[in-house]
Amino acid sequence: MQISPPRTASTPPAAARRQLPEGLALALPAGLALTLAVGVLVLDQGSGALLAGGAYLAAAALVSVAMLRHYPHDRLGACNAVTLMRMALTIALLAPLVGVGAAGWIVAGIATLSLTLDGVDGYLARRSGLCSAFGARFDMEVDAGLALILALHAYVGSPVGAEVLILGIMRYVFITLGWIWPWMTAPLPVSYLRKTVCVLQLATLIALQLPQMPPDLAIWLTRLVSAALLWSFGSDMLWLRRTR
Repeated sequence: MQISPPRTASTPPAAARRQLPEGLALALPAGLALTLAVGVLVLDQGSGALLAGGAYLAAAALVSVAMLRHYPHDRLGACNAVTLMRMALTIALLAPLVGVGAAGWIVAGIATLSLTLDGVDGYLARRSGLCSAFGARFDMEVDAGLALILALHAYVGSPVGAEVLILGIMRYVFITLGWIWPWMTAPLPVSYLRKTVCVLQLATLIALQLPQMPPDLAIWLTRLVSAALLWSFGSDMLWLRRTR
C-alpha cells in the first residue's frame, strides 16, 4: 500500500543496469549519517543508533542491487534522494526499540516528518522526468517499513497490546502470500480508497506514540483502523483472484 501517487506513468520498461545511477554514491553515505545523527543526537541512543546504522547499511545494499536490476535512469535525482532520506529517518526509529526509554513525542515527530515528505518524491519524479516502477515500489516499501516500526513502538509503549501489530505487518503478510499464490503479485489498479486507508493507518500509528492518548481511545481507534486495513487488503486479494 502507498500514499503518494505511483511514479510509473511515463516510465519505459526497465532494463538491466550495469552501473549505479549518478548521485547514489553520495546519497547513501548521507543517509547513513542522517540515521546515526537522529539516533544519537535526537533520540539520545547509543547502541541503538549503531544497530540502526547497521540496518540502514543492509537496506542500502538492497536498494543498490534493486537499482542495478530495475532502475531505468542514469541518475538518482532528487525524488529518489528524498525517498532514501525517508528510509534513513524510518530506520533511525529502530534505535529506541533496542535502547532505553523511547521518547513518544520525538518518535511521533520524526514519523510525521517522514510522512510529510511522502508525496514530495513523487512530485519531484514527475517534474524531473524520472518516473519509474522502481521509484513507486521504493516509496511503498518505505511506507511499509515505517508502519511496522511504529507498530512495534506502539506495542511496547501503548496500552493497545499485540493487536496493534496488525497495522504494521499486513504488507509483509501480503508479500508472503504472494510467494504461495503467484497470482497475488499482479499489479493492482490505482485506488484512492486504498491510499486513504494507508494515510489513516500511518496517522493512527503516529497518534499512538503520544503519551497523552487516552487508553480507551487508543484501543478503539486501533481496532477501527485495523478493520479498515483488513478490508482493504481483503478487497485487493479478491480482485486479484477474480482477474488472475
